Amino acid sequence: MKLRLPNTYVLLVSLLALIALATWVVPGGRFETALVNGKTLILPGTFHLVEARPQGLAAFLTAPIKGFVEAALIIGFVLIVGGAFAVLQKTEAIDAMIKSVAQAHQRSAVVRALLIPVFVTLFSLGGASFGMAEEAIPFVLIFIPLALALKLDTLTGVAIPFVGSQIGFATAFLNPFNVGVAQGIAGLPLFSGLGYRALCWFLATGITIAFLQWWAARIRRNPALSPTFEADRARRAEMDLAAFEQFPGMTRRHKTVLALFAGALLVMIGGVVRLGWYIEEIAALFLVMSVSVGLVARLSADEFMAAFLHGARDLVGTALVIALAKGTVILLREGQIIDTLLNALAPLVASDQPVFAAHKMFLIQSVINFFIHSGTGQAALTMPIMAPLADLVGLTRQTAVLAFQLGELTTPIIPTSGITVGVLALARLPLGTWVRWMLPLQGLYLLMALAVLSWPALHGWT
Repeated sequence: MKLRLPNTYVLLVSLLALIALATWVVPGGRFETALVNGKTLILPGTFHLVEARPQGLAAFLTAPIKGFVEAALIIGFVLIVGGAFAVLQKTEAIDAMIKSVAQAHQRSAVVRALLIPVFVTLFSLGGASFGMAEEAIPFVLIFIPLALALKLDTLTGVAIPFVGSQIGFATAFLNPFNVGVAQGIAGLPLFSGLGYRALCWFLATGITIAFLQWWAARIRRNPALSPTFEADRARRAEMDLAAFEQFPGMTRRHKTVLALFAGALLVMIGGVVRLGWYIEEIAALFLVMSVSVGLVARLSADEFMAAFLHGARDLVGTALVIALAKGTVILLREGQIIDTLLNALAPLVASDQPVFAAHKMFLIQSVINFFIHSGTGQAALTMPIMAPLADLVGLTRQTAVLAFQLGELTTPIIPTSGITVGVLALARLPLGTWVRWMLPLQGLYLLMALAVLSWPALHGWT
């Protein structure tokens, strides 16, 4: 019997209902906090029960709109980027690039062999270095048609940018948003332990590449094995694949548009790394990019606005699923049960064997990641407890930080992540289909995480 998960919207609404019900059963609790270096940190040992705040029907019904408000940045980002990419697609430069790569893919065995490894590595490096996460969303619009043109499937097109960046984020070695914050809270030198984290990143990226290469070879032999076979066939019919074989090559205008796009990406990386840019600045950059490529492609004002609005309109459903996902976290917070759940999980880490303690810490962080999937937010919430707890159970704080990081390996499949459900909605890919396909890969990530946590636990990695 095949695993069948409900529609994404139904699943998220059901989660909202279950969380609202839980606030009537789970007692309210709170940790005391202190402001340290501009950050609000939880003080271990200060948990106490507080008056329960059960969330009723009104809270359940208003959670989605509150989710829209709190997730306004990422929703606005998605809509603007969707509009910008629609303008980019209107110039036909992306189509020209895809056709050129497809032709090279057919002619060159080297291109066929390196396509997946090179792109997965690039996205993974983005996650590992400057915290690429939401920034990977627009690339789905490029890699799905590219994958279909290369006789692959939608799953591969989504996985290259999305899974690549998320795995890089989870095994990061220079990411200030998770490693930097967690080490600062744990009292460790910034980005210490870089060598071993780089090894973890290499293993996770290698596993991802190997899995996608295996899947690509399998789909090329028998395309009907893909769960998205029928949908992909319909998409290919819309793409006019015959044009790929007859394509004469990119024009100067196409190359100029792509150069502007590449320049925008370089500026984005520089802004994130050097200037601390986040969603607002990146969205503004893509808006400027869309206007620039529109001028280069000589689109009229009416053509530009029609394309931009069409792209944004197509992502209204994406905005809704992001709001619903954020609503689940709001109910947990307003019901005052997040700290209660965390306090109940923390004692479960204790073990006579350091390796088992490290494994349990990782599993607990994976559970917490289901509810709080912000790297910075998780670090601020859990590291003040997990760091001293590591001292008590015979682990180093460096190991506790690594366990916290690896807990984010589940992000690509959790329905409470706005990025995950946003990407799937953008790709028109059902959550159930995606989760079933990802389960073997998630199993490999689990085994890898348990393995790489064992050595630090046994050798007192500092």
